[in-house]
Order: sequence, then C-alpha cells, then structure tokens
Amino acid sequence: MSAPDGDWRPSASPERLRQRAALLERARGFFAARALTEVDTPVLVNAPVSEKAAAPPLYLHTSPEYAMKRLLAAGSGDIYQICHVVRGFECGALHNPEFTLIEWYRVGFSLTQLMEEVEALVRVLLGARAPAACERISYRDVFLRELGFDPLSAPETVLAQAAQPLALASAGAANATGPAMSRDDWLELLMGAVIGPRLGRGTLTFVHSYPASQAALARLDPADARVAQRFELYCAGIELANGFHELASAAEQRARFEADNLQRRRLGLAVAALDERLLAALPELPDCAGVALGFDRTLMLAVGAERIEEVLPFPTARA
Repeated sequence: MSAPDGDWRPSASPERLRQRAALLERARGFFAARALTEVDTPVLVNAPVSEKAAAPPLYLHTSPEYAMKRLLAAGSGDIYQICHVVRGFECGALHNPEFTLIEWYRVGFSLTQLMEEVEALVRVLLGARAPAACERISYRDVFLRELGFDPLSAPETVLAQAAQPLALASAGAANATGPAMSRDDWLELLMGAVIGPRLGRGTLTFVHSYPASQAALARLDPADARVAQRFELYCAGIELANGFHELASAAEQRARFEADNLQRRRLGLAVAALDERLLAALPELPDCAGVALGFDRTLMLAVGAERIEEVLPFPTARA
C-alpha cells in the first residue's frame, strides 16, 4: 500500500471528499434534531483501552469512550462525538490504522432503544442504499443458524473444527510462534472471518447478547448471566457498529481490566495501565447505553466504494 515517492495526491477523489462532508453534515443534523450535545475529548490519553491488542503506541485513543463516560458522570446528559481514533496497524479493504468514529450515549435508553436509533441513523446516512429489511438475532442463534452449534456451550474442539476452512486450526496448540488459542479467540475468529461476512446481505443485521466473556464495558444480562447486553450491526457483510448497555460498577470493571491484562501477558503484550479516573467516575455514571459507528465504512456503503482508501483523503500509507 506504500505510495510512490513524490506521489502527493490524496487517495479520495474530490467527489468523495464532497460526499464525505455531506454525510458528516447529515449525521450532525440527525443528532441536533435529537438534542444531543457534540463534545470533543483528547486524542492523546493517560491510559489506553485495555482490551488485548487494541492499544496503539503513545496511548493514542482507540475510542473516546472513557472520556465521554467521565462527561456523562459529571452530568453532561446525552452526548455524541465525531473523531479520529487509532487501532493497531491493520490495513486492508476495510481497515486503516486511523479512522473516524461516531460515538454517542443516551441516558435512560435500553439496548433495544439504542438499536432503533442506530438503525434510524444508518438509514439517514445510507439513503437509497439502505436495505429495506432489518433483523435482530442473538449471538447464540446466529452461530446456530450459520454454523450449527451453540457458542455458549460447544467444546473448543468444535470451534477449532469450524475454523478448519480458514487453515488456522493448528493454532489451537501452543507452539513456538505463540500461545494457544483461547475459547474467545476461536469465537472472535469465527465471527469475524466466517459469520460476519455472511450477515447484512439485503438487511441490516443486529447481533445481540454476546458471551459474558466478551462484555468489555457492557453490563451482563440480569436474565442470563452467560451473556452481555452488547450488540453489533452488520450491513453487506461489514461490521458497522458496536453498542453496550454501559456497566457502572467500578469493582466489576476493574476486575475485567485486570483480566484483560492477564490476557495481554499471555500474548506477550505490554500490560496496560488502568484508567483510574474512569474507575473513579463509574459510580456516578447514569443508567445509559452507548454505541460507536464506523463512519468511513458507512460512507463506503453509501457511495458504493470497494476499499476504505477510496473514502479517506490520506490513508496511513499516504499520510
């Protein structure tokens, strides 16, 4: 992907830049009509997101989530932000290390209400390209439908067998290249590489009730502690959004952060400092639901682009 020396031109065409600006204006109009306050939080932060393999160097933020939750705890009310974030160094048709997120939080919203609002925004942004249909399906049921087994109870041997077409099943055993795959590693691989690309074909597909081990910053479901109150949205095989009914327990969140650090040690990654300011704010966090939507991927779908670099003025290779 490296640009030739002296090639100064932007990757996105002038028409794509105009389409990008128009879509951003449409998004801001959507939130203004719903009386959300636009906020601006730092890109450079003192503690990284602790999920394994998520944090880039120098603690550039991977999401404005922590700072936005501190604003919510301080009484901001409903807020949104459109900002650049940085994650790892993966590049490809759908990935650039630096990209744009639309992230927002709704006080008093249930996860169902938030899914309804995400659908409404995506329909506004996609316009005539938005699928007419919408489905909501649990994580368990989508695995049963697509792969024929229950992800909450299937043994790891079944997960490894389902991954055999990806030629990665041998990663299940510890070897010189690194540690063995964990249960969640297998599930994330199957969702990302097998199931996800099948979803949202002719419909907007919300997958909800993720395993509790993948809760991140979401509450567990009080009706079924095996699952979290979390969803993802897929359209045309592309993951667009990730939403939570937000966890407000500092003790539980600290335990999850510490578990993330154990995973990082297992993978030979640097241990992440805990964000003590976030943990101190959580007891004041109002009951709320929040979501992050990938703006660049949504723009790709809105204009019919095949690669993310078509809608980015300066992807990392040209930055």
